[in-house]
Amino acid sequence: MALDSGIGTLAGPGDVTAPVAKTVRTERVHHGDVFIDEYEWLRDKENSEVIAYLEAENAYTEAQTAHLGGLRNRIFDEIKSRTQETDLSVPTRMGEYWYYSRSFEGKQYGVHCRCPIDAAAEGIDAWTPPQLEVDTEIPGEQVLLDSNQVAEGHDFFALGAFSISHDGNLLAYSVDTSGDERYLLRFKDLRTGEVLADEIAGTAPGATWSLDGTHVFYQTVDASWRPDTVWRHRLGTGKDDDVKVFHEPDERYWVSIGATRSEKYLMIWVGSKITTEGWVLESDNPEGDFRVIIARRDGVEYSAEHAVVGGEDRFLILHNDVVDGVKAENFVLAEAPVSDPSNMTLLIGHRDDVRLEDIDPFASHLVLSYRREALTRVAIWPLTESGYGERRELEFDLELFAVGSGANPEWEQPTLRIGLTSFITPMQVFDYVPATGELLLRKEQPVLGGYDANDYEQHRDWAIAADGTRIPISLVRKKGLPAGPKPLLLYGYGSYEASMDPSFSVSRLSLLDRGMVFAVAHVRGGGEMGRLWYENGKTLTKKNTFTDFVSCARHLIDTGVTSADRVIADGGSAGGLLVGAVANLAPELFKGILANVPFVDPLTSILDPSLPLTVIEWDEWGNPLADKDVYDYMKSYAPYENIEAKDYPAILAITSINDTRVLYVEPAKWVAKLRATKTGDTPLLLKTEMSAGHGGVSGRYEKWKEVAFEYAWVLDTLGLADA
Repeated sequence: MALDSGIGTLAGPGDVTAPVAKTVRTERVHHGDVFIDEYEWLRDKENSEVIAYLEAENAYTEAQTAHLGGLRNRIFDEIKSRTQETDLSVPTRMGEYWYYSRSFEGKQYGVHCRCPIDAAAEGIDAWTPPQLEVDTEIPGEQVLLDSNQVAEGHDFFALGAFSISHDGNLLAYSVDTSGDERYLLRFKDLRTGEVLADEIAGTAPGATWSLDGTHVFYQTVDASWRPDTVWRHRLGTGKDDDVKVFHEPDERYWVSIGATRSEKYLMIWVGSKITTEGWVLESDNPEGDFRVIIARRDGVEYSAEHAVVGGEDRFLILHNDVVDGVKAENFVLAEAPVSDPSNMTLLIGHRDDVRLEDIDPFASHLVLSYRREALTRVAIWPLTESGYGERRELEFDLELFAVGSGANPEWEQPTLRIGLTSFITPMQVFDYVPATGELLLRKEQPVLGGYDANDYEQHRDWAIAADGTRIPISLVRKKGLPAGPKPLLLYGYGSYEASMDPSFSVSRLSLLDRGMVFAVAHVRGGGEMGRLWYENGKTLTKKNTFTDFVSCARHLIDTGVTSADRVIADGGSAGGLLVGAVANLAPELFKGILANVPFVDPLTSILDPSLPLTVIEWDEWGNPLADKDVYDYMKSYAPYENIEAKDYPAILAITSINDTRVLYVEPAKWVAKLRATKTGDTPLLLKTEMSAGHGGVSGRYEKWKEVAFEYAWVLDTLGLADA
């Protein structure tokens, strides 16, 4: 029943009643189709009834999970006890300093510091980071920015830009204190500690210095949160004097600015989901005009980095244009003169089984990053006097792993900082020495309490989709679990060519140690298996993402790893769309659905160009405004439109009131309609963070509490609350 407040109640377990949102008939008409949306009124967060409904849902969720308070506290304490709260990162050399960050017990945020290098050190010793101890005074240490001080008095805090000028004297930093991802850019003189009067509100997160430190380039966003404009700010002048150096009017494109690794050039990049264009300017001429590298062509993506090969300036260009009559879907690498970037010479040709992802030039070598067999790879490519030497891929004795180039700010350095992790390997930081092939371990993420990787196991499995495609599944569990089906958390994403690579999680141990299996379904729409893996899970093939996930769940059930009453599906953002669609497709396969900031009302959002991100998303999902086929296809899978009067798994949906990427209204409408429509008595919960954005709460302790809340719900749903 609807009350004047817009909230009714529905009988729930015990004396607790679930809120029921009122219904207001709203018609959405497109391509002759009339959709009646009774909960669209929840979009107006300035409406007191909307806030009252969200708060009522929060109160209901708290009441329904109150019995888990002890378990939440235990999980929080487990995470805390395994974490070395007072710690330092591995120092990175830049200029005359070692840069690093500190964390302190009891403090939510990090502290950014530096200390001077040893001026007497030579050769490789000058690049060996100092062994800093948390309880020992560090000679010459300078605190650059203490995020705890900056965050004081704010419920939410996120650091955006953190950029040091090339001479090491100035810091540009930006902060967001609401979660809406609009930042306040400020500047600090590191010689005096003074925060300068220059202040620029409403920026996107980054900041790029000119070579001489006189200017900073930054971006602003349009009403739809699209970074569309690059500005040049001269230090010491007012914001009104800032110069607009680039503007992109096409709403399909995002704009970014940065510099080449050599610092010789500034680069503006303009990109949609399927097309890119670069603009270049010499960094020592900040007031000059940017010029296009290669003019944009629909469907062609490229990146360009500056290298010096055989004494000549070159652009190294990764692109997916047509080569020898065939489109290079997985990208190729070419070189070209800086003066004539379109005059390319092919260096690495196309391979169906290798997706080239990045090229990082250094003075004496290149670092090539790519993906093969659903795993990341790194190869070192020496530069010789005449050109290129022999590439060498780094190898690791792990079945599953993720490796990538780390912080390497200097153009000339004898070491390469890399990071290596897996589901059972805490993050390891190495310095690789190209000249000798040595791999020097600088630090492994500490895990307190006697963690032993040998107590756990990870492996790769494969499911077969309905069309015969093999879908990779990654699994991790504790060794020695009893025979028979195990409780399992199945995670998926499957959009934007994003890859869910193996990574270690301290908090996940609280699930594994209670006998759970954690699995990742590497479904189409992601990038794990190359560009075509992505292409076959977007626009009019998007349903492959959902059916792949169902195939993975069925495979894990059919092979006895788990059973339908012991599986929870987990996904966030576009992964929330995935688990929302799966809840409609195959609810019988899952005991529960955990959906974080879920994109569960995609058709309504993609039909509205005024909403944040909509227009640029048309390349990912299709344009349902212009194309009836796209409209019909999206409507056939959109979780909100396809809710039916049937039994659903238990559902926990978590969102944030200030989310600019997936508006809170999507899960709010989804839960309201589910509550009014579904059958059965499985619990249905909505939790809204009332002072956060897309990333949820800020501060590490608050994030641990949020993880503990989710894990306690997972364990309780699977009957493991007392495990």
